[in-house]
Amino acid sequence: MTRKHDKKGIGARMKSPSMFRGLLSFSGMTMISRVLGLVRDMSINAAFGANAATDAFWVAFRIPNFMRRLFAEGSFSTAFVPVFTEVKEKRSHEELKTLMSRVSGTLGGVLMLITALGVILAPQVTVLFSPGAIETPEKFALTVDLLRLTFPFLLFVSLTALSGGALNSFHRFGLPALTPVILNLCMIGGALWLAPRLHTPIMAMGWAILAAGILQLLFQLPALRQLDLLTLPRWGWSHPDVRRILRLMVPTLFGSSVAQINLLLDTVIASLLFIGSQSWLSQADRFLELPLGVFGVALGTVILPSLSRHHVATDSDGFSRALDWGLRTTLLIAVPAMFALMLLAEPLVATLFQHGRFTAFDTRMATLSISALSFGLPAFALVKVVLPAFYARQDTRTPVRAGVASLIANMVLNVLFLALLYALWAPAEVRQGPLLDGLAKVPGLHMALGVASAAASYLNLGLLWHWLRKAGVYQRQPGWMRHLGRLALACAVMIGVLLAGLWLWPDWTEASKWTRVWHLAALVAGGGGAYLATLFAAGFRLRELRGV
Repeated sequence: MTRKHDKKGIGARMKSPSMFRGLLSFSGMTMISRVLGLVRDMSINAAFGANAATDAFWVAFRIPNFMRRLFAEGSFSTAFVPVFTEVKEKRSHEELKTLMSRVSGTLGGVLMLITALGVILAPQVTVLFSPGAIETPEKFALTVDLLRLTFPFLLFVSLTALSGGALNSFHRFGLPALTPVILNLCMIGGALWLAPRLHTPIMAMGWAILAAGILQLLFQLPALRQLDLLTLPRWGWSHPDVRRILRLMVPTLFGSSVAQINLLLDTVIASLLFIGSQSWLSQADRFLELPLGVFGVALGTVILPSLSRHHVATDSDGFSRALDWGLRTTLLIAVPAMFALMLLAEPLVATLFQHGRFTAFDTRMATLSISALSFGLPAFALVKVVLPAFYARQDTRTPVRAGVASLIANMVLNVLFLALLYALWAPAEVRQGPLLDGLAKVPGLHMALGVASAAASYLNLGLLWHWLRKAGVYQRQPGWMRHLGRLALACAVMIGVLLAGLWLWPDWTEASKWTRVWHLAALVAGGGGAYLATLFAAGFRLRELRGV
């Protein structure tokens, strides 16, 4: 008994550093991608501003991007990786290679059909997801043209996600995390180089996304060849492992992508609001993607193969330790990031985006959505870590229950918060007219959508946590009270430093560009330094991140 326990303990200590190295690799490459994403948005804002044309583009991009996260990074990846890992651990490489061939052929065949329907039915899809564009024929036609260019992105990026899932299962996290850099580079090139050369400049962004989808897939193929997993796709609908993946995948269409479905619903409502609302919501999404993608998604991606291995090996202690490590690490990043984004929303937007055609008014409007959405950042990030605890055990049904409840709550809260802000902010003469006309005349109502999404995410997290504890697969590890106390103290000190800086430098929309830059740099360095210094002074050590 003692020897068996020691062996499991040694295994856990060996696997925890592996997860930490995987996290560093994935996060480092994702950080490059997210920073380029900010440069991308700066380029788009400077070239086009926030107007009807950019609203049309963001709608046309958001629809296939939503489906990509739903089919590829959402339901597919969370169903594919546990089955792929099981075959990798228990069967021959030839069987693994066959699975790769059958899955790529089946996924590719289904998505080719969906892509073809999306291109053909682009006008109907636009009506469904952007009803507000119907009132403006030019905007509607532009959205349809852009959607026909962006929709094939779904096919190529989903196959890219398939190859990335296979690489992650072999602990090759860096290359899949670096791949989105290609999308950002293409979009930057489209905004700054191609757009001035086209009769309709915003169409350059559609061509950029199409090119990026193809290039991202080609970028990962050499790594698959090195692993001897690059095979010709073959239809495999009846293959038993493909059927298992499909059975696991169907429930996760809701469970793993609730945030994306909420975002798409927000897109529909935002099309009825003040012109520019789509663009301002996209800015908020971009700022959340930095901490959420670099750490939240990274932790979920790294932890899923480890949890799957522990489940296959029936190592319940290792399963709990791995999940506990993920939860603690997420809180260390997500909680201070939430407070920092809420306090620094206006300085960040003014410094990074307020130039070219992006005005001070746009800065104030984007600040509203960032402040609202950042409130839900800890929940968004923790859901990314908790969901793999279900998927690793091939339990895809339980997250659906939480996802559906959160989705319904988000829809109800959208209406409630929108009505509340409309009643508070709309002038009396506007409220006396038709409601839809009034919604389009009052700027800032998009903030209601961010608040609703944040609140719904906490409901989603609460339900998942309740059912996870009820399943009895997670045992909390010692030291949580000490961990939370240090976190609270460090955040309090950071907030104090940031508030002092904002009191000292209150003017951001009117300050000069370089004044904003050095003021923001000082705030970020001061707040981040205060947080880390307090954390270490309170007893935190880096070895805790390694699971030692």
